[in-house]
Amino acid sequence: MKALIFNIQRFSIHDGPGIRTLVFFKGCPLRCAWCSNPEGQSLKKDRIYIEEKCLYCHKCIDVCPNNAIKIIKNKLIWKKKLCDFCGKCEDSCYANTIKIYGEFVDSDYVFNEIKKDLIFYIKSNGGVTFGGGEPLLWPDFIKEVSEKCKTENIHTAIETCGFTAWRNFQKILPVTDMILYDLKHMDPEIHKKICRKSNKIILENLKKLAATDLKKIIIRIPVIPGINDSIKNIQNTAYFVSKLNVKEINLLPYFKYHLKKYDRLNREYELLNLNPPAEEEMFRLKSVFEKYDLNVQIGG
Repeated sequence: MKALIFNIQRFSIHDGPGIRTLVFFKGCPLRCAWCSNPEGQSLKKDRIYIEEKCLYCHKCIDVCPNNAIKIIKNKLIWKKKLCDFCGKCEDSCYANTIKIYGEFVDSDYVFNEIKKDLIFYIKSNGGVTFGGGEPLLWPDFIKEVSEKCKTENIHTAIETCGFTAWRNFQKILPVTDMILYDLKHMDPEIHKKICRKSNKIILENLKKLAATDLKKIIIRIPVIPGINDSIKNIQNTAYFVSKLNVKEINLLPYFKYHLKKYDRLNREYELLNLNPPAEEEMFRLKSVFEKYDLNVQIGG
């Protein structure tokens, strides 16, 4: 069994307790306007080209077996119909200008990468978190890796947007210790506008999840100014969560560190004029949730 991953990040202190290894899976059913991992959206491989680092040495052109790369107006251009993402251009680049995102790997490879940090998990009560993209596009693979993790008592967590068939949750629940569950907006029409899909399945799955024996569910809410930070939406979210067997909320302030990714992927970013929320605004939203007897943390 193999899955398409685009990154394994070590020594994270977010996305779950302790020191964690994050495994990022390719593919996502949503298209959130503010997405910080656009390289994880597609179920196909992506390529980033950092133009300002390019030496124009022509090495990538020389090694390309399909003649897919050209220089046009001092910029490398890949012909989509010819490029098969073989990675030879990336391997040949002296300046690390080219990076291919996405590699098919098996569960043994991922498990062995996770195990490298076992000593840190033991000392910090950490573990592995599967994210993306949307990891539940790969439920059988995650189940297989998680079963291996349990042989070493490694804590397992999944960060999910919740837009998936309920049967995929059922597959991973027996080997999952924690779920970090994203909520973007409570209004289905607004959710469809900002994420390209309705939130109906997301809310239904969260209700079902809260009724299971899973001990740890944390709701994560990205705070996007002018999009989902209205008092009405925050109150509706708080009321909905308060009726579930869930008590923990993470409010994640919007940031702009990911904008260059869009340029390098040659994609348009829709929220260029959006600025992060002020600290006092984050505390104001926090107070709304606390009125519903919820435990709120700002940040992951």
